[in-house]
Amino acid sequence: MTINLKKCTLEDLHTLQDISYETFNETFKDQNSPENMTIYLERAFNLEQLEKEIANSSSEFFFVYFNHEVAGYLKVNNNEAQSEKMGDESLEIERIYIKNQFQKHGLGKYLFNKAMELALELNKKKIWLGVWEKNENAIAFYRRMGFVQTGAHSFYMGDEEQVDFIMTKTLN
Repeated sequence: MTINLKKCTLEDLHTLQDISYETFNETFKDQNSPENMTIYLERAFNLEQLEKEIANSSSEFFFVYFNHEVAGYLKVNNNEAQSEKMGDESLEIERIYIKNQFQKHGLGKYLFNKAMELALELNKKKIWLGVWEKNENAIAFYRRMGFVQTGAHSFYMGDEEQVDFIMTKTLN
């Protein structure tokens, strides 16, 4: 069993789109209408949007490989790239997405540790994320990693307003 990490570049755009569609769909399709899923996937993961995000110097994407196969990815945001105004002392984990077939192998924790490493390198005091209030597995994982709920915000899945918990971890 080998686990490797690779920073994404513009050359990875199609792979990033494919894994974004796959992981988001696997995780959320059963709790959302097909129409809202389609609207969200096409808006959030179209090539133009992903290219803009990869090109933003305040965002970073990393693929995680399990036995040389892309198993998931991490997206972190710094400074003005954060999806909420949390200030310069915070780093956002916007996405930790792992394909279903690769879950329960420690890959989420591996990506979380990479985000922590980046936050410490950047001298951040907090790391935060938004997680859907109904995503109980993710909420439990983040609590185990030391996050606490500090707020909530609206998230739109197509035309449906949903609630994301904002969870924060203070760094030493």
